[in-house]
Amino acid sequence: MEKVLIVIGDASETLDTMYPYYRLQEAGFQPVVTAPEKRRYQMVMHEVKAGWTITKEWEGYTIDCNVPFSEVNEEEYAGIMFSGGRAPEYIRYDKDLVRITKHFFATNKPIASVCHGVEIPAYADCVRGRRMATVPKCKFDLEVCGGTFVDEACVVDGNLVSGRTFHDNGHYLGPWIDLLVKARDGVVVV
Repeated sequence: MEKVLIVIGDASETLDTMYPYYRLQEAGFQPVVTAPEKRRYQMVMHEVKAGWTITKEWEGYTIDCNVPFSEVNEEEYAGIMFSGGRAPEYIRYDKDLVRITKHFFATNKPIASVCHGVEIPAYADCVRGRRMATVPKCKFDLEVCGGTFVDEACVVDGNLVSGRTFHDNGHYLGPWIDLLVKARDGVVVV
């Protein structure tokens, strides 16, 4: 069974993480959770509460890291998913995560990103010239690093599939999994 990385940290969004985790299993892939260190992480749920103009955060489920960034051999993985939430803002500076991220862009393996997940490939200088969806408040992060913001539920740019928030899970996850299946079956995607 081919393995696929899911990148998280404390305050990763619960639905951004768990929905792809189970969808990967359904498609015959082994999801592997990677984070700064091997331990249990606290996920959160985000929503703009009625009457609020900013996001409210509640504690969500917890999830264990299977392999820390420093021990990831990126050659062993078929694809990668950058979960959203507040975690990317903090973990994007990890040198091993930058190494991992650059590998997936350089080798054209299937990549998914949602919400704040864009902050990781943006920091790793991998979004230049790429079209992506992200939560509107991360539009600046994408554009200042050379990417193009697209306000749609699913944006496919070659091997990169992205959505704005967990509300888009049903739109962008399927096309990303299709890329993983095609890659597994030897179909070349340009």
